[in-house]
This record gives sequence, C-alpha cells and structure tokens, in this order.
Amino acid sequence: MSEQQPFIALTMGDPAGIGPEVTLKAVATDRVHEAAKVVVLGDYDHLTGLADRLDIDVDLRRVDSIDAVTAGRPVDVIDFDNVTDFEYGDLRAENGRVSLEYVERSIDLAISGEVDGLCNAPIHKQAINMAGSEYAGHTDMMADRTDTERYTALLTDGDINVTHLSIHVPLSEAIERVTEENVLDAIRVTHERMPEAGIEDPSLGVVGINPHAGDGGVIGTLDDEEIAPAVERAREEGIDAEGPLPPDSAFNRALDDDYDCMVAMYHDQGHIPLFVNSHVEGGGVGATVLILGFPFVRATTLHGTAYDIAGRGIAAPHSMITGITLAADAVRHGS
Repeated sequence: MSEQQPFIALTMGDPAGIGPEVTLKAVATDRVHEAAKVVVLGDYDHLTGLADRLDIDVDLRRVDSIDAVTAGRPVDVIDFDNVTDFEYGDLRAENGRVSLEYVERSIDLAISGEVDGLCNAPIHKQAINMAGSEYAGHTDMMADRTDTERYTALLTDGDINVTHLSIHVPLSEAIERVTEENVLDAIRVTHERMPEAGIEDPSLGVVGINPHAGDGGVIGTLDDEEIAPAVERAREEGIDAEGPLPPDSAFNRALDDDYDCMVAMYHDQGHIPLFVNSHVEGGGVGATVLILGFPFVRATTLHGTAYDIAGRGIAAPHSMITGITLAADAVRHGS
C-alpha cells in the first residue's frame, strides 16, 4: 500500500447500533483498502468481540496513536476502551457519550491535518442529547467546531446527486424556509461546492415544492413566487440552473443525466429517490453523504443506527463503503 493514499479516519458510531458492524464489514473489503489508508476510532474489545460473534473476516490491531497507523491489513484501531455495559438496540445516554468521544477525536485529527478526511458511522441523535450534547448530529458539531457557516450535504449513490434547502426540520418549518433568498443561497452553495466532489460548473435541477411545481399557481404559489425568481437570479449570475421542476418527475431527469445535481426543498423530497434507487436487498441502502464546505473532507452513512437490527449480523455495509471511497476521491479532487 502506498503512503500517498488518502488517510481517512472512521468512527464506529453508537455501540448499540449497526455502526460497529458496518464499519467492520467495510474495512474487511479490498475496495476500501484500494481506496484509502484507514484507521478506526472506537472500542477495540467491542469491535473484536463483534467480529468474532458475527464471523466477520477482519484482522484488527490496537494502536495508541495516529502516528502508529499503517496502511492495509491488519486494520488499526485507536482504542478508547470506553464501552462497558450496553445492549444492542438500547437507547441510553452512555451510548451517546462514548460515540461523541470518537467524533470529537476525529474532528481534532481532521482540523490538525493528521488525517485527510473522515467517514462517520451513525450516532443516535437522542442518545447524544441524553448525554448532554446540544447538537442534532455530527454535522452541526463539526460546523460549530470549524466556524463553518456555508456548507451543504451532498447525497449521492453514483446515479443521483442531491443537496437540500433544509433537512432535519419539521415539514411545516421546511415549507416556511422556501423563500427566494434561501433557495438562491442553496443554489449558490451547491454550485460553489460541487467541485469538491469533482464536478466543475455543475448543471442544477431545482425541484419545486408543490405538486406539479404549483401548476401555474393552481396548486400553490411558492413555486412561482419564491423558487422561480431564485432560479432566474442564479442564472443571471452564470449558474447553470433550471426550475422549479415538478417533483414527481424531476429525479427521472437526474437518472437521464440531464443534471449533475438536484436541489431539493426538504428532507424526504431528496432522500426518498436516493433510498429507492440505491436499495440493497435486505433493507440496506448504498447511497452516502458528503458534506461540502468544511475545511476537511467528511462523509457519513445515509442510514441511521438501525437499533431494530443491531447485533444481528444483517446490516448492509454499502453506504459505509461508499462513504469511505467517496471521501478518498474527494481528497484527491482537492489535492
């Protein structure tokens, strides 16, 4: 393995969720090691015990510092030794606390430049809040730590790329956020940041908010009054944007390669096409998330902790694998 490979730190996520399992399954693949030099931040005994119980063919090595990490196999684990009493699928503050420790350390490593990028296995938002965190998840925490105000989450499965005007807010609030200025800002930041994913001067499809994009005002006025003017202003700035597009057919056009990226108005509008298009047999998903705009590369899985299947050995690692390889590609694009 070449030391010139992008160096990606992986966090194992909530110990009671599927994060440790998908992390182990990911680092057991040749695809990951061909793409990057990796290190896992987590609990060594928890990971080795799980690998043995689920018969995951992966060789792990405990290391004390980032300087001791080597590429390839065995896979190095910086051991936090912080998982004690837990049950799979059990929501508790202790699980939130230990998963936050991995995330905080990964941010430190990325900010200091000791690693080139991050890929985070899922944490549970409620668990970290029970542990005292003020953040909704990884991304808010990283934005605060890096004083980053303008960023966007790029969801991708290789066929469809999507950014969002809003993500984790109630639908009623998401609708309120559909203003000309907010839509224009979402278009701008997508245009500005897509080169981090290797796409220069992207063509953007801006998705409407109402059925049929309002149908000329018959089914709502937000499309004509807020989204259309934002798209027009973006075009005047030289951005290749089109919309508002009827939401029910917009993503078919993405699959036909009419657009490099879709700008969705709210969470489910952008997530559902990705989940369907990247569905993995057994309920998994192959799509992943790349955060654009941070001072370091950061990817994460598109799925959550999946407490309902945790510890059963059936979690699909595709999103974690894609996240690691996508993070490595993003490092190369930026180098």
